[in-house]
Amino acid sequence: MTAVAPTILLVGTFDTKNDELDYVAKVIREQGGHVLSMDVSVLGDPGGPTDISKHEVAEAAGSDIETVIAGGGENCAMQIMARGAAALTVKLHHAGRINGVLVLGGTMGTDLALDVCNALPLGVPKYIVSTVSFSSMIPAERLPADIQMILWAGGLYGLNSVCRASLSQASGAVLGAARAVERPERSRPLIGMTSFGKSALRYMVPLKPALEERGFDVAVFHATGMGGRAFESLASQGAFACVFDFATQEVTNHLFGSSVTAGDSRLTAAGRAGTPQIVAPGCYDLVDLVGWQPVPEPLADLPSHAHNRLLTSVVLDTDRRRATARCHCEKLAQATGPTALILPLGGCGEWDRPGGDLHDAAGLAAFMNQMRACAPDCAKVHPIDAHINDPAFADAALAIFDGWLADGTVERPTP
Repeated sequence: MTAVAPTILLVGTFDTKNDELDYVAKVIREQGGHVLSMDVSVLGDPGGPTDISKHEVAEAAGSDIETVIAGGGENCAMQIMARGAAALTVKLHHAGRINGVLVLGGTMGTDLALDVCNALPLGVPKYIVSTVSFSSMIPAERLPADIQMILWAGGLYGLNSVCRASLSQASGAVLGAARAVERPERSRPLIGMTSFGKSALRYMVPLKPALEERGFDVAVFHATGMGGRAFESLASQGAFACVFDFATQEVTNHLFGSSVTAGDSRLTAAGRAGTPQIVAPGCYDLVDLVGWQPVPEPLADLPSHAHNRLLTSVVLDTDRRRATARCHCEKLAQATGPTALILPLGGCGEWDRPGGDLHDAAGLAAFMNQMRACAPDCAKVHPIDAHINDPAFADAALAIFDGWLADGTVERPTP
């Protein structure tokens, strides 16, 4: 935890949002924090001096304000300013000058804010106050693993009692987070694992303690779109010593157009980073959809189940399962590091066991045959005569992992 008063980097367009940004700075200071202000405006000038001027931001992007203004419109200009703001934010963090960041904006400011927040590692408080928080226009792949967003209600133009409520909460939230955060420590190497709740997938119950006994920290990510995005974000940073990616349904979701997605990069980041990965296609046969929306027409002919008011699942037919298998293999082919692909021939989700509501022996066989047929050369395939929730599956995963420990593929933790 931060013992001294934290310093919050406050980013925004001080030409159009000067009053709002000054209000936030005032609240943070009144609560005992410090503020470092960064102006990312282009055309206008702030109402008063800022710690980091728009000229410095443009320079950090290898440009200048005159060039930015002449560069071809607001979109182009703000992308240049986003590059400069992100670069300066990284420098400030490395120099130990900031303990958190708060960015205000509409669509333009939010676009920039995502780049700024993505430049910072996990554990640095990142808050975006946006008029479009939680909007579907924000793609999953641009969200940092620990981003916090607050809806800027009534914040389009000028201060008022409604937006003060949002801004004051955001000010307290980022300052409190900077004071209280426990930054991830790396005394034990980290393993990333994907799963769903224990009613669907249960391998993490035996695997987590077994891996912890071997000296590893284990983070289990809920693979319902945002969880998979966080997993991919950390994998792309090389945060994991190894991954156990056993709930790949987000690949299926994205393939068939669901908005419950972790983005097109799902099942690629660990492989591209060269991180050893053990993969199994948990719940590959389902497409999760937003429960309160109609089932899209292309999937309307498939059986569906309302999981809750937020989530509806449709069950894939045989042809779509084959397409899902091919998509998995195309993504795994991008791996540059050791890749083990476990194929549990007895099923990949609790409800597809014989006698279960989703059991489809022919569909399962078609998927597994397609996986074996198109598995890339970089992946070693391990078919096992077991269900993904059987103890034999967890045993097989541990056996692969222990082999990698023995041969140095995965480095043993230092005692």
